[in-house]
Amino acid sequence: MTTKPNRSLPASFAVHGALLAASLVMLYPLLWMFASSFKPEEEIFTSASIWPTALNFDAYVRGWRGLDVSFGVFFWNSMVISVLSVIGNVISCSLAAFAFARLQFRGKNFWFALMLGTMMLPYHVTLIPQYVLFLNLDWVNTNLPLIVPKFLAADAFFIFLLVQFFRGIPRELDEAAMMDGCSPWRIYYKIILPLSLPALATASVFTFIWTWDDFFAPLIYLNDMGSYTVQLGLRNFVDSTGRSDWSGLFAMSSVALVPILVFFVLFQRLLIEGVATTGMKR
Repeated sequence: MTTKPNRSLPASFAVHGALLAASLVMLYPLLWMFASSFKPEEEIFTSASIWPTALNFDAYVRGWRGLDVSFGVFFWNSMVISVLSVIGNVISCSLAAFAFARLQFRGKNFWFALMLGTMMLPYHVTLIPQYVLFLNLDWVNTNLPLIVPKFLAADAFFIFLLVQFFRGIPRELDEAAMMDGCSPWRIYYKIILPLSLPALATASVFTFIWTWDDFFAPLIYLNDMGSYTVQLGLRNFVDSTGRSDWSGLFAMSSVALVPILVFFVLFQRLLIEGVATTGMKR
């Protein structure tokens, strides 16, 4: 059954015009940053236009090679940390979620409530104990503090997200599989995972974006410029003496957005489907 639109043509134009204007307002900072990467240094903060007077690609070349370490090294470091974080989160969080959603064990409700409680702890509360732990393990100035916790189901948000999705999958599938002789492990990777692609894609996209954009954790644990991520590399374009390479900073900031846009576009359909389905489940 279809419903007829009850909005007049002028009202429809007005709504779409307002939405377009709001979109331009939100996109203006991004467009200004991209345009500034082509502008001469003296024009960046004297013009609010998003149309550069001339296209100058020198900032991209200078930004890529301008620091003591090539920006490609920062890109590689961020990509390694982000991809391994996605793999770790998907594997560990889905296993933990499967246990909470489908298995029976002693203290299950207590451990689930405890896991939810960790979501309410501010990150800064655990910062010092974590730093002392990693310092004693001699992991500081390595990528291990940024990667290993992802393989230990440390992100309670994604566990909760996947638990909600797994609970929506009919239990009759498990029972039928068990009658055929499947073990819980086989049910997990033969039945639950293939049916949970939207939720897994949601966890993957958010893990990648949050890890790629993270500035604070790499700032705490990484000291050597050769191990810096993209976000720490961008910080090095800003000089406290006032001699900052702004056009190089905006050029590399524009380049830094590319992996996020590519990752989002590739998984956009599954991401929307995952958010919609998990949001509708009780």
